[in-house]
Amino acid sequence: MTPRRKSAAKKRILLVDDHPMMREGLAQLFANQPDLEVCGEAGDANEALEKIASLKPDLVLTDITLPGKNGLELTKDIQAMHPGVLVLVISMHDEALYVERVLRAGGRGYIMKQEGGKKIMEAIRQVLSGQICVSEKMSAKILEIFSGHGANVATSPVEKLTDREFEVFRLIGQGIETKQMADRLHLSTKTIEVHRANIKAKLKLTSMAELIRYAVRWVESQNTGG
Repeated sequence: MTPRRKSAAKKRILLVDDHPMMREGLAQLFANQPDLEVCGEAGDANEALEKIASLKPDLVLTDITLPGKNGLELTKDIQAMHPGVLVLVISMHDEALYVERVLRAGGRGYIMKQEGGKKIMEAIRQVLSGQICVSEKMSAKILEIFSGHGANVATSPVEKLTDREFEVFRLIGQGIETKQMADRLHLSTKTIEVHRANIKAKLKLTSMAELIRYAVRWVESQNTGG
């Protein structure tokens, strides 16, 4: 009877990351946690949705960059199909690039992988307790954005991009070639080209060279905090 009571008390976590070593490392963090346990792992969004349906986790800990469907799209699917399941995004990307998109998608927080095990556990418990988890430096900005009823969305043309287009735009700004981009995002080169054309139209740019210059300047401004 004691093991059953102990198991029932633990919150169940599903780990979603396309790198097995990353999942293994995260799983080890949970090994000695009295209130948390890993109930399963998934390497992509489709596998994650299957695991959520069968394992009924309390929280999904997912990366942004996943094969095919990214973590933002997965978050939206979870909200639509399993609205009781909480989502916390863990990523190597600077939160300034993604935190607003994660919250708009229905995620409950964002933490960077560089934060380390202790901070990750704190973030998970914070989300499980019903709170939103973002860093102190982002909390004021997020409050301003969401209390403004979308008034700040139009401040940057980049905000017009879909989550996938935004991901492609960011990679363009980093100088990633189309073939590498396709491999990294698990998309065809033709799909990447379609995204690039859509980005160019939304940003009202006339050529691909102009798009590349715009994207490079944008990435540099993010890296310098401008």
